[in-house]
Amino acid sequence: MPALFRRATRTQAPADVVARAGLARGDKVLSAAHADDGTWLVASRTALVLVPPAEAADDDKVTTLPWQEIESAGWNRDDDRFRVSEVGEYGRPRARHAFTLHEASELLAVVRERVTASVVLQRRVAVRGRRGLTVVARRAPNTDAALTWSYELDAGLDPDDPEVRDLAERGLRAAAEELGL
Repeated sequence: MPALFRRATRTQAPADVVARAGLARGDKVLSAAHADDGTWLVASRTALVLVPPAEAADDDKVTTLPWQEIESAGWNRDDDRFRVSEVGEYGRPRARHAFTLHEASELLAVVRERVTASVVLQRRVAVRGRRGLTVVARRAPNTDAALTWSYELDAGLDPDDPEVRDLAERGLRAAAEELGL
């Protein structure tokens, strides 16, 4: 078959990995990828689940990242690094995860689609010149769950600066009003 019409092979997580992922009843695996360190990245309808290698079979080490708790994800083909950044709390460093994946295009597409589906509203707030922050409202995709709010500050802004805090709070109030809350 000509390369133009070939489909990418789909990676499926083994049954024991899916079982260790601890998906809720009715949840479904949408995509999976196996990292060089043995970690499985399992994308389901509700979350990205990081399942460590079987030899580390400690289920406490399984990390479940609901889609609304992921700020961004990307894959660099040059170094084969797949990176995930969590939403985090105002003014605190975000948790980040990185894995070497030689093929992540399908996983990345699913992760980006699910993260994007969790964003209900984004509003930009100017602080100084081109620097500012973004107020983001998220919720689990395809649910009526409560909204969670976060801020994304541009580099160089101090989250402890009273002006930045004030503008962040005003931005959140304006965004909430826009949603009728």
